[in-house]
Amino acid sequence: MGFERYAVVRVPFPFTDRNASKNRPALVLSDDAAFNTPAGHSVMAMITTAANPPWPLDCPITDLAAVGLPSRSLVRFKLFTLDHRLVRGVLGALATVDADAVNACMLRLFACPS
Repeated sequence: MGFERYAVVRVPFPFTDRNASKNRPALVLSDDAAFNTPAGHSVMAMITTAANPPWPLDCPITDLAAVGLPSRSLVRFKLFTLDHRLVRGVLGALATVDADAVNACMLRLFACPS
């Protein structure tokens, strides 16, 4: 089973300052046909609340209903690859306007020509 690009999923996200994890939302960035299904893994970005201290290229999510999140959130480019067996569920998917914003941030992140 693969996950489509821009799906918002619930995953066990480790805390960097302690030996624990908690279910958190994450955004699937990789393409399902090219990577996710063949690898059984997806490349993801952390989703966090807007109240946390900012990072460069934080990308606010404007359509919270589409992604199934209750409070102001943003995509943070703290990237990781996760085995699909660890995904706890799909919450929703980014609206087009938010997917376009994430695309623009990824182009800047990886210094890709637009």
